[in-house]
Amino acid sequence: MSAIPSPATSRRSFLRSGAGIATAGAAVAAGGGYYLLHRPARDRQLVLGRISDAMAEVERLSAGVVQPLDAATAWSWAQTLEHCAQSIEFSLQGFPAHKSALFQNTLGSAALAVFAWRGRMSHNLAEPIPGAPALDANASAEGALARLRQAVQDFGAHTGPLQPHFAYGALSRAQYEQAHAMHLANHLSAFDLAAA
Repeated sequence: MSAIPSPATSRRSFLRSGAGIATAGAAVAAGGGYYLLHRPARDRQLVLGRISDAMAEVERLSAGVVQPLDAATAWSWAQTLEHCAQSIEFSLQGFPAHKSALFQNTLGSAALAVFAWRGRMSHNLAEPIPGAPALDANASAEGALARLRQAVQDFGAHTGPLQPHFAYGALSRAQYEQAHAMHLANHLSAFDLAAA
């Protein structure tokens, strides 16, 4: 598996390409602000670069009494875990619906580059994956956690090609690893353990 460049290296490469600031600005101006600027009022802003780091945080939270941070998410803990599992599963099986190739090659790739540059994703935490089955409002946290663990295990064991992301297009394994970790971190930032 190829190494993910350090945030400093990614920033330098992104800015040196001449696309950095201009692309990010264009993404915000053209509606990509959904991807770049969304931040709930309360958010732990976790920075996790590997799926294993994200899953360690999932396990830490799951071992206690998890509570959403005020207004940070509209989903329950179980629905959040289910959504994150869907994203990983779709990277192996194929996403049910895609943004246009134009979007993927402009705003989508620019958003992912900015996320990689700063090491953190920000997106609407109540936005479902396009075309994905609705999240189960009655899902159990135990069942959703088991599904997420299985999806992570399947991703780790997968040796075939990965499917294009619905918004970012074709990604390398290292890019997908980072994207999944950042996606998990963004959602996990909306939860914390209840005070004892």
